[in-house]
Amino acid sequence: MAESKSDNNGEHLRRIRRICTALPEVTEKLSHGEPTFFVRKKVFAMFANNHHNDGHVAVWIPAAPGVQPALIGASPETFFKPPYVGVRGWVGIELDSINDEELAFHIHEAWRLIAPKTLLQGTNRVEGGRRPKPRRA
Repeated sequence: MAESKSDNNGEHLRRIRRICTALPEVTEKLSHGEPTFFVRKKVFAMFANNHHNDGHVAVWIPAAPGVQPALIGASPETFFKPPYVGVRGWVGIELDSINDEELAFHIHEAWRLIAPKTLLQGTNRVEGGRRPKPRRA
């Protein structure tokens, strides 16, 4: 059985919200009972607060082909295959196991993957374009 935990004080949701809303044309709405972030009506990040008691306080984001298994293989304590969207290459990120710099990098990559080409053409590389060094626990 999964460990029961949640983001009771809202710290992790504030982290996700701060990173996501700094990106161009991002809106936040509840979707499937969780805060979800959109760029022009397309989802690029979903906060998951112990979704169906799965034991993860996480963010789910889309990843480029091949990235999901590479991340999970390199750091299974931080990355996982989320339910529903994992089969489409999305990756879950355990928020207790990642620093803000690396989290922002992955969220920015998800935004770039989902944002319309016309929006991407109007922006330079969004801040955080360099891959940060992972935090070692």
